[in-house]
Amino acid sequence: MDEISLDPELLRRYDRPGPCYASYPTTPHFTDSFGEAEFRRYALGSNAEPIPRQLSLYLHVPDCFSSGAYVERLVREIETVAKLFDRDRDVIQLHLGGGAPNFPGAAEVNELISSLGRQFHFSTSSTRDFSIDLDPRVIRPGDVAACAALGFNRASLAIRNFDPAVRCAVNDEQSVDQTMQVIADCRDSGFRSVNVDLVYGLPRQTLAGFGHTLEAILEARPDRVATYGYAHLPEVLEAQRRSRAIELPDAETRIGLLCLAIERLSAAGYRYIGMDQFALPGDDLVRAREAGRLQRNFMGYTTHADSDLIGLGVSAMSHVGDSYSQNPPDLAAWEAAVDQGRLPVWRGIELDGDDVLRADAIQELMCRGEVDIAGFEYRHRVDFPAYFADTLEGLQPLVANGLVRIDRDVIAATSHGRLLLRIIAMCFDRYLTSSQTGARTRYSRVI
Repeated sequence: MDEISLDPELLRRYDRPGPCYASYPTTPHFTDSFGEAEFRRYALGSNAEPIPRQLSLYLHVPDCFSSGAYVERLVREIETVAKLFDRDRDVIQLHLGGGAPNFPGAAEVNELISSLGRQFHFSTSSTRDFSIDLDPRVIRPGDVAACAALGFNRASLAIRNFDPAVRCAVNDEQSVDQTMQVIADCRDSGFRSVNVDLVYGLPRQTLAGFGHTLEAILEARPDRVATYGYAHLPEVLEAQRRSRAIELPDAETRIGLLCLAIERLSAAGYRYIGMDQFALPGDDLVRAREAGRLQRNFMGYTTHADSDLIGLGVSAMSHVGDSYSQNPPDLAAWEAAVDQGRLPVWRGIELDGDDVLRADAIQELMCRGEVDIAGFEYRHRVDFPAYFADTLEGLQPLVANGLVRIDRDVIAATSHGRLLLRIIAMCFDRYLTSSQTGARTRYSRVI
């Protein structure tokens, strides 16, 4: 399953927008008919399961905010939400991310973790994952050690590019030395894993410049590397407005940048997990994939599949039981809800039977690169070929192009198809074909 094959022509042919499937149904299909009452119902119902799931917590800290006021409101949201979940449910996973959450300073981060510890029960398991996004540009001496003392054992660093021309174009002064120092500090402080996010397709980015960035990163040998394609949306993201679209790499160069990253990472011994994620052979992501415990959710690929995810903070997303929900992305709306003592649920969706089946199939594809048909039929009591007849038909062009293999027992991505998992998953996405009519598929068991 680790083998991947590069075919630039196939990558070009299928280089089109599509969901990353952090959820299914995906966020455009969330509605405001799902609100505070629905979230409460699912939260309380999750406590009544025969064996309640463990909890994952995601705290979102935006780039620009008044740190004291934001943290104070976030603490109040934590107190409100925590009351819905039984205290004996272990928090096995926590992530503090979104912008530069170390920016408020050690005192504010300590306040957040202390509040969580008072309201929730932190697992003491050695497999517990507590991670934090770190911005090397604002890290101060002692910050990383302070995070380790609070229980963080994983760190994620965003790196755009070390090429001076690119850094000037995107107004980023992050240096190689700053980044390497933070990685070294994480290791000295006992962090179990360091993840680096790389971006390709940036303004003024060239193959040569990106190659130098890859060399520097591979020399540091982080445990995980994610490669993300740059999306130029200046009408949405104010920080991009100084970058001119004319400076973006053309389509040929963009594909070349992606291929260069894949080639260098593979040659350095990194294993391909799925989508944009690579990891060293000994990393927990690789072990979880091999053991069938890998999960994809709003935090990306994670190792704790059997947990409910609670999102806290502006725009944060939750996955509790068979429901998804999202807090307001608008800071003022989130603040108003918290100030009124309400759960700041903006929109969401309750999964029907068809959603549950398709979500499971898509999860298998995104995490394992295949769907075990017999296992799927056993779990859901459906006749797979009959239920997914439309999907099997939609997969035929991908079979013809060498991306997918289908037989009686399995639908599997080939070595070429593993780089295009979301394209394969889109064939299972009923909303992509029903969005024109706004219809949701009726669900019925076949056997």
